[in-house]
Amino acid sequence: MTAQKAAAALRSTDAVRERAGRLLHRARAGDSAWFTVRDDALDPAAGIVADLTRTRYPDLAIPFHSRWRHFEAGGVDRAAGLEGNPRAMIDLAVVSVLLDAGAGAAWSYREESTGQSFSRSEGLAVASWHAFADGLFSSDPGDPLRVDAVGLRGLTADRLGAAMQVSGDNPLVGLDGRVALLHRLADALDAEVFGGRPGGLFDTLTASAHTVHAHDILTVLLDELSSIWLSGNEIDGVPVGDCWRHPAVGWVPFHKLSQWLTYSLLEPFSRAGVPVAGVDALTGLPEYRNGGLLLDSGVLELRDPEITEGTWQVGDELVVEWRALTVALLDELAPLVCARLGTEMPLACVLEGGTWAAGRALAQQKRGGLPPLTIASDGTVF
Repeated sequence: MTAQKAAAALRSTDAVRERAGRLLHRARAGDSAWFTVRDDALDPAAGIVADLTRTRYPDLAIPFHSRWRHFEAGGVDRAAGLEGNPRAMIDLAVVSVLLDAGAGAAWSYREESTGQSFSRSEGLAVASWHAFADGLFSSDPGDPLRVDAVGLRGLTADRLGAAMQVSGDNPLVGLDGRVALLHRLADALDAEVFGGRPGGLFDTLTASAHTVHAHDILTVLLDELSSIWLSGNEIDGVPVGDCWRHPAVGWVPFHKLSQWLTYSLLEPFSRAGVPVAGVDALTGLPEYRNGGLLLDSGVLELRDPEITEGTWQVGDELVVEWRALTVALLDELAPLVCARLGTEMPLACVLEGGTWAAGRALAQQKRGGLPPLTIASDGTVF
């Protein structure tokens, strides 16, 4: 098999599930050096998720897990004015997701219109929303609600820092890196599928179809954008993105950020009246809140408790396996949650209801919000 074909074989959610399933089977057989799987803890974990889901969404009208939930931080539907403008919605989602790397514990954003302050992902979402609304990413002063290649190329660290309220007393980790990332996005937007702005994706995918498949969105992102935020993992010079080696199964693909962005692009299509099929083709997101839920609820147990004392790299066998087990076990947890709630829903709603919030809540109870394992990451993987 050529390197191109080997890399292409990893660029699907079927491949994500297949490799993750093999590692779960291996762990259940007792062959993992890192984890024990406790199947008797799965149903109680589903109970934790279901109870929190009912608290957060009493009517069980649960939206998809996506960046749009962060734009609603503090109970404000900031993006309501974008209804009927799918291209602007896509523009906003793409640039905001790419800005959503770790902000650091010292940074926050104060929203003048509400007087509320936000930090971390919610703060970055609210800040990026206001930057977008103010036309920071547009080259056309008469059309501020857009992101385009020319506007992104003109972005500087000073301008982005001002929009994010960065100061000596309010430092934002990785400001220069975020600007460089958006400059790379500008170059990627020259591809025909975008036509100069992320929102061009809407026209491309709806030109010949009345329904869009979720995996088609993901495929475009993997083909055209994933290389701008992940590099270094290659098969004979061919980049594979968010894929990592495990000695038992070889390459293990995840495509977490690409899938998070795909989840965040479902609503621009559906709200524009374009049905999105195959949402369950996407996998659960293998990051530390979902993975933390499984560790903190006892579904996964560490063979060596001292593992929690170190700092791990994203490519370490332990982390690759933790992420893979998270993907596979979320697929098993989701129907148990639905059964407890007495309803059927896609995995995207279970995540929102949900597993991510439960992982965050358990982390808050046990460690003041810190994840159960310390991972050195720049935000593109975790």
